[in-house]
Amino acid sequence: MEAAAASTEIWVLGWSVVLLLVQIIAQASAGADVGPKYLFSSRDDSRVSRSAVAGRLKRALNNLLETYPAFIALALGLAVTGKTGGIAATGAMLWLGARAVYAVVYAVGIPVARTVIWFISIIGLVMMLIRFMG
Repeated sequence: MEAAAASTEIWVLGWSVVLLLVQIIAQASAGADVGPKYLFSSRDDSRVSRSAVAGRLKRALNNLLETYPAFIALALGLAVTGKTGGIAATGAMLWLGARAVYAVVYAVGIPVARTVIWFISIIGLVMMLIRFMG
């Protein structure tokens, strides 16, 4: 029996895990400026200062995690209900692309562009939601 092709939304869901892992590794690696003793500790000492880039990468990851559950729910909901494709697929790709660009722009420290890109990712979620609710 031949397996059915995965929808665009499920394909994007898979790539979103790659993005998540890259962001986790990037922010953990950027913490190397505090030294291995701190990195392998329970990190209870909040007085440890981190570089600006390390802080931005951590905040970018936290920001991804704010919308990630909604993306996962929408991608799976669309696949289960058979409402994949069209505006939903476009929204999923828009969300993923914007989230990837957002992480880079945030790390570099471009504030206004970062906010615009974040808004574009939200538009992607809304597109998915419109298809799901329709």
